[in-house]
Amino acid sequence: MQVRRHINVSGIVQGVGFRPYIYRLATERNLTGTITNTSSGVTIEVQGPRETVEDFVVCLPQNAPPLARITGIAALDVPCHVPCDGNRGFRILASPRGEPVHTLISPDVATCDDCLRELLDPADRRYRYPFINCTNCGPRFTIVRDIPYDRPHTSMAVFPMCSTCQAEYDDPLNRRFHAQPNACWDCGPQLELWHKNGHVMADPEPIMAAAEALKAGLIVAVKGLGGFHLAADATNPAAVALLRERKARVEKPFAIMVPNREAAEELCELSAAERGEMLSIQRPIVLLERKSHNVIADQVAPFNRRLGVFLPYTPLHHLLFAQGGFKALVMTSGNLSQEPIAIDNDEARSRLNGLADYFLLHNREILLRCDDSVVQVVSERTRQMRRSRGFVPVPVFLHEEVPAILAVGGELKNTVCLTEGKHAFLSQHIGDLENLESYNFFEAAIEHLQRILEIKPEAIAYDLHPDYFSTKWALRQKGLPLIGVQHHHAHVASCMAENHLEGTVIGFALDGTGYGTDGNIWGGEVLVASYASFERAAHLEYVPMPGGAVAIHEPWRMAVSCLAQHFGRDFLDMKLPFVADLERRKVELVLQMLGRGINSPLTSSCGRLFDAVAALAGTRQTVNYEAQGAIELEMAIGRSSDQASYPFDLLPDHDEASWTIGTRPLFEAVIHDLVSEAPAGSISARFHNGLADILARVATLLGKRTGLHRVCLSGGTFNNLYLTEHLRGQLEENGFEVYAHREVPCGDGGLSLGQAMVAAHKNDSSMTSQELFAWASHG
Repeated sequence: MQVRRHINVSGIVQGVGFRPYIYRLATERNLTGTITNTSSGVTIEVQGPRETVEDFVVCLPQNAPPLARITGIAALDVPCHVPCDGNRGFRILASPRGEPVHTLISPDVATCDDCLRELLDPADRRYRYPFINCTNCGPRFTIVRDIPYDRPHTSMAVFPMCSTCQAEYDDPLNRRFHAQPNACWDCGPQLELWHKNGHVMADPEPIMAAAEALKAGLIVAVKGLGGFHLAADATNPAAVALLRERKARVEKPFAIMVPNREAAEELCELSAAERGEMLSIQRPIVLLERKSHNVIADQVAPFNRRLGVFLPYTPLHHLLFAQGGFKALVMTSGNLSQEPIAIDNDEARSRLNGLADYFLLHNREILLRCDDSVVQVVSERTRQMRRSRGFVPVPVFLHEEVPAILAVGGELKNTVCLTEGKHAFLSQHIGDLENLESYNFFEAAIEHLQRILEIKPEAIAYDLHPDYFSTKWALRQKGLPLIGVQHHHAHVASCMAENHLEGTVIGFALDGTGYGTDGNIWGGEVLVASYASFERAAHLEYVPMPGGAVAIHEPWRMAVSCLAQHFGRDFLDMKLPFVADLERRKVELVLQMLGRGINSPLTSSCGRLFDAVAALAGTRQTVNYEAQGAIELEMAIGRSSDQASYPFDLLPDHDEASWTIGTRPLFEAVIHDLVSEAPAGSISARFHNGLADILARVATLLGKRTGLHRVCLSGGTFNNLYLTEHLRGQLEENGFEVYAHREVPCGDGGLSLGQAMVAAHKNDSSMTSQELFAWASHG
């Protein structure tokens, strides 16, 4: 019996080889019909024997192209208008003219195995061509200027295809059918090597010349997919030290690129899940436990047991390793610390002139910055730490339809988010909005996302902190409802959104800084929250931050503040190494600030608590990058099996509707262990265990009070693997369902998603600023 079936497929199904895939699937089964791009994906009509058509529908999602992501298939039998005699065949139709296009654009992904084989095959016409790609790999997001995603709307528009490439592009059975970046030696982008003095090197083998410079201990700026890397030989201590000095990056770890999985396994311990992430088409940086003895220079990741490792993801990277024979290369973002990554050739030669000795450039324009993504694996679960290249602009798929909201994120690790329907589109990592270049990037990312997604927001969500640049930008916008969202409420809502949760949850929002509704700095929060509202159920004890933001960079100040709060000046007479090492003049100044309440805002920040303990334990008195004290305190645990826990108080607030988590017992226990000369690893383990204990206790009490059994973990503190796993284990033992982040970062990189979801549930433009503030505080 002959049937005709009408099939709508939604998701990432355009520009990824989906139509030729369907063409082959149909022709292999001798089915007739058509496929065409539509505003929501693709529409297929297929006709043939019922059993064959049924098989076609079943097989359709099973072997889809690597870059495709099917989010929905709707099939409906329709009358057979055309006899199925096999003469008409299966046809790919042109897209309907004038129809609005709302399709999902593929991210940039790593060179596929087929292209890699051609790249290294002397008999292939693209042998050693640094820009080889096909429908299954290569640049996408960073070369798109406008939609629809066709070559004239990309940075490949200036490279007309030669006749051979054009024939591949037009052939539905070819791997390069409608591959917009398709090119070869004869018609595509080319490489050049430039010296830092501004002269192009007349070398016929620029990659080989760049490799020789790296072997000589020099720094090479390499243009990639989403921007420039600064490359150095990771096994050469002098080269890494030189890069640190030039980049003004004192101790923050560098990422390293290795030639293959085997090289990674020589350097680090890899689980099955970590190996899978490393080999994925996204090729993120994967944080791995380093082996005790390897060839990587200590300067790559000082005071850290972990290395950020990733594999080559462009043909150029593969060729650089093939010709240089490197064991590992530092591949860090091409910028000065705190600036956005460079993307333009002239911009790079200007901004990076004092950093790089040579510039390996190409003439394919990068239209938008996109840093490398960073992931870590926790108990075989992959978690995003920085969501950027390879993942953006794939949306987070939501459990419900929401309005078109623009959420502009926070100040640090900024991302922005656009929602529409059941899609939440987070931007690539933008970074810290503290300089003009980053702020310009922030504005460009907003404009670019709205253009390529064709989403016009109906409201704008922003953080309540009045001094955030993202907040100031939002408050200047006219004609749209503006919705302020409390920082930690947004964290919990973000975790709820990606886990498709509705209703109310217990939310732990632990981080370094967030503007509280009482005007203080929050960061150690336990919330009872839904998307629409939240209540603050518990928080860490307030402590002053002497010097304000200076205390973030000098953890010893937080230790002094905590000791002074609990013991007054008596702590100065304690026989502690920490006290003995203090510069008394600076301590007296801090004590005066605390006593008079000068520039000492109150904070409940979990990050500042970590800083205080790190300073007391002797692991870190001042920091050179964000969260360094907390990271090195966790690193101090090592392989310690210490199961002891430091105590905390749990003090009911005046209305007995919430609790304050008191820290005096904690510091009494830390002082006791310091006097007893306990090692830093034991102090760290006992602190982490005690913090997990008290949080689990709060959850249990809240569960009994509210009947809630779902807990969300969010905020940058949960990048701490030890704390996350110990808390998760205790909560699950106590009968809670525990939800953490996987698709978006738990830190401020995921904040914009939560802002959008809160705003989607409360976007009344008639609310005054005071009403918004009250709503954000009390729901």
